[in-house]
Amino acid sequence: MSALDATQAALAAEHAAVYGYGVVGGRIGTERRAEATAAYEAHRGHRDALRRTVRDLGGTPVVAEAAYELPFRVADPAGAVRLAAVLEDRVAGVYSDLVRASEGRRRREAAAALREAAVRAVRWRGSDVTFPGLAERV
Repeated sequence: MSALDATQAALAAEHAAVYGYGVVGGRIGTERRAEATAAYEAHRGHRDALRRTVRDLGGTPVVAEAAYELPFRVADPAGAVRLAAVLEDRVAGVYSDLVRASEGRRRREAAAALREAAVRAVRWRGSDVTFPGLAERV
């Protein structure tokens, strides 16, 4: 996978995460609302940085979909927490691809984003996975 393709995939995943955190924010309990807001803002920041990177690599950034299909119905705070963990796992997966496809500063940034997603997933889920970013690949 080329660096541009991996960056576009990460951008698409960040678009989906921003959408998903909109759902999380609408259903999350007040005790975790600040955490959801911080994650939403982090994903927006990564999304914006990835748009710039795609342009720097000579591409046209993929645009967000009008809506995304959620992996399950989110009707309450417990569902919102579960969705947040899934979103982070998915983002970690594409960042692991971006780490492999990148070099130098871009690789370090992708590794940092992978680490951030893995840490957020652990916080949401309450447990970790052995190899963050590779869980969906098994």
